[in-house]
Amino acid sequence: MSTRPFHLAIPVDNLEKARAFYRDILDLPEGRSSDHWVDFNFFGHQLVIHYKEKSTVDEIHNEVDGKAVPVPHFGVVLAWEDFEAFAEKIAPHVDFVIEPYVRFKGLTGEQTTMFFYDPCGNALEFKAFRDDSQIFAK
Repeated sequence: MSTRPFHLAIPVDNLEKARAFYRDILDLPEGRSSDHWVDFNFFGHQLVIHYKEKSTVDEIHNEVDGKAVPVPHFGVVLAWEDFEAFAEKIAPHVDFVIEPYVRFKGLTGEQTTMFFYDPCGNALEFKAFRDDSQIFAK
C-alpha cells in the first residue's frame, strides 16, 4: 500500500491566533477556510484547525457533519538536516516544553526531538531520526 497524506483536525479556542501561529510561525501554507476552521499544508499532510470554545471535558471532539470527531495530539518527522534550522526558526516564538535534544545517541533509533504547545494548548512534537530506516526499529 502506498503512503498517502494524513488528515488531522484539532481544536483551537482562538481561530485567528492559531491561524497566525501555523501560518506565520510554523510557515505552513494556508488552504481553504471558513469562519470556524482553516486548512493548512502540514508538511504534505492536511491539518485543519477548528474553532472550539474551551471545555473542562477530558475528551476533545469537534462537530463535523453532525458527528463528534475526536481530535488527538500530533507531530511530524523531519529530515535530520532540517531539524536544527526549524528549531532555531521557531525558538523565539514558542515556549519549549522539552527543548531540542538528542535521544539514544549512538544507539538504534537515535533521534532529536522537541515539544511545544500551540497558542491554544495543542501539544506538538517535531523529531528527526539519524537513520530513517530505524523509525520503527525495536
